[in-house]
Amino acid sequence: MKKSGILNAELMRVITSMGHTDRLVIADSGLPIPPSVLRIDLALSSGVPTFAQTLQAVLNELQVESATVAEEMRQRSPALYQATRHLLGATPLQHISHEQFKGALLQVRAVVRTGEQTPYANIILQSGVTF
Repeated sequence: MKKSGILNAELMRVITSMGHTDRLVIADSGLPIPPSVLRIDLALSSGVPTFAQTLQAVLNELQVESATVAEEMRQRSPALYQATRHLLGATPLQHISHEQFKGALLQVRAVVRTGEQTPYANIILQSGVTF
């Protein structure tokens, strides 16, 4: 039995199968996820787990070389944006429109749905390499 870190088997399977430049999304509970994209649903109830908790857990497991958020996150949810920026540290962060963000979902390995209910609490994480 795994002792620590992410315990969700489906999420760990996706993370361990990712290669350089593959992308994983962490999403709020309302993001429309295309039917063709793998959905890893962690949402238990309103706010559980949070976007920040899920992002921190994934960042502990996945080498991330860049991230993308919707510009609307910075405008409509500034506290969450600042928390996200803090969790990412020096990782480069790109900004696109929410419509572009939704269009990019067709190019990701999976979307991790959280219980977060803050507007625009969504991020695309691009996998890096450890060497």
